[in-house]
Amino acid sequence: MAPRVLVSDELSETAVQIFRDRGVEVDFQPKLGKDKEKLAEIIGNYDGLAIRSATKATEKLIAAATNLKVIGRAGIGVDNVDIPAASKRGIIVMNTPFGNSITTAEHAIALMFAVARQLPQADASTQAGKWEKSKFMGVEITGKTLGVIGAGNIGGIVCKKAIGLGMHVIAYDPFLSAERAQEMGVEKVELDELLPRADFITLHVPMTDKTRGILGKDNIAKTKPGVRIINCARGGLVDEAALAEAIKSGHVAGAGFDVFEVEPATESPLFGLPNVVCTPHLGASTTEAQENVALQVAEQMSDYLMKGAVSNAINMPSITAEEAPILKPFIRLADVLGSFAGQMTENPIKEIEILYDGVTSTMNTKALTSALLAGLIRPQVADVNMVSAPIMIKEKGVIVSEVKRDKTGVYDGYIKLTVTTEKQTRSIAGTVFSDGKPRFIQIKGINMDADVGQNMIYISNTDVPGMIGFMGTTLGNAKVNIANFQLGRDKEGGDAIALLYVDGPVDQAILDQLTANPAVKQAKPLVFNVD
Repeated sequence: MAPRVLVSDELSETAVQIFRDRGVEVDFQPKLGKDKEKLAEIIGNYDGLAIRSATKATEKLIAAATNLKVIGRAGIGVDNVDIPAASKRGIIVMNTPFGNSITTAEHAIALMFAVARQLPQADASTQAGKWEKSKFMGVEITGKTLGVIGAGNIGGIVCKKAIGLGMHVIAYDPFLSAERAQEMGVEKVELDELLPRADFITLHVPMTDKTRGILGKDNIAKTKPGVRIINCARGGLVDEAALAEAIKSGHVAGAGFDVFEVEPATESPLFGLPNVVCTPHLGASTTEAQENVALQVAEQMSDYLMKGAVSNAINMPSITAEEAPILKPFIRLADVLGSFAGQMTENPIKEIEILYDGVTSTMNTKALTSALLAGLIRPQVADVNMVSAPIMIKEKGVIVSEVKRDKTGVYDGYIKLTVTTEKQTRSIAGTVFSDGKPRFIQIKGINMDADVGQNMIYISNTDVPGMIGFMGTTLGNAKVNIANFQLGRDKEGGDAIALLYVDGPVDQAILDQLTANPAVKQAKPLVFNVD
């Protein structure tokens, strides 16, 4: 059955057709996003939800989305999506961060020109029948120093365009390397150095706890007298009240703002001030950008629903369409290893260590870890998945670590999981053979080679003669058929392990008969989804 996607905001017909062309059933209702009750009533029928900004994917709506697997936001901002609620329900949230990059960068440059030459005010004066030529004395852009706060995707485009305008560009970005800065042709500086040197400052950082109010009263006071400030990124990065006071005092010569602390912005301390240009969040508002993000979100959602590829997800590691088929059997292996440990572990988990050896160390280990954690939790929480599992583990305060190393043994690559509780440490390792099926290769440090069966019995015992006969007789008397078995031991007379493949679930009374033997330390049923 084809996956179903609901488009509840305006998307182009071309974008809608992309869903259809890729085998996705699409329901195009562009006005539905504004009808909260109707949307909540039908959202349970869909695997995907494609939106812009009108639809609000609230916690209440997400609770009603019983089949939803992915929410795609055509645009970069996801303020209208309750990401924690979606993550807990295992719903992937995607955005399209690159579709409107050029448009937003161009808007920042446009505002810089507008503020430098007081264009809106000069236009209003001229159209009012005045000719106030001497009133609107501007400044040149060429030769000035532009301070860019955030030199990522959009900020990088602004840097390039500003250099083309003959500006000297200095950039503050904790993630900008010296090598990358040299490639871009910008000077990498710290924020305290940027503020007093820049003639113009433009912001291009996301809203986080660290960036909120990055241009507050104290930092604005550190800026160069006569500076002009541009914000096309996020409202709240600049303290609007503090900036307004700096403009009134003459310390700041002007500002261009496309985003505000409260939107829609019907009022702001910046409104009505001289040489302040304000626009209603137009950064992404070009025909090209709106079409680009619509096409991109349709492609991303289709790739996920049809191929398992994940791109530009807010709450999930990315998996490209090319690596998805290669990664799939190892994701299955990671899930099985986690499931084994989860079914064997009865005490609260304190630490989880995941070793990626050989070829697995070169794979998308974030995705593999997410799958492993999902398998680990599933015995206790049935509806957990790769999106929700890392959040649940984090909420429990469990320490998770990854170790990667080059090939060390006979296998091209394998994954080893070690789980530590208050009472014990347990480990299991596995690999994928050429048939694409997962196999156990080590349990509790004991080497073995075992397929994964739907119903299995794990038995830990002391290596003594007669154990195989005892297991077979006990299960045979209980009418339990053994389809296959795998054995392993660390040494003669030492610890031994048996994995018995049986035709169906085994009740506790039979397990009690097995553990009645003094040589048997543990007998545990294991159930795996082998589809």
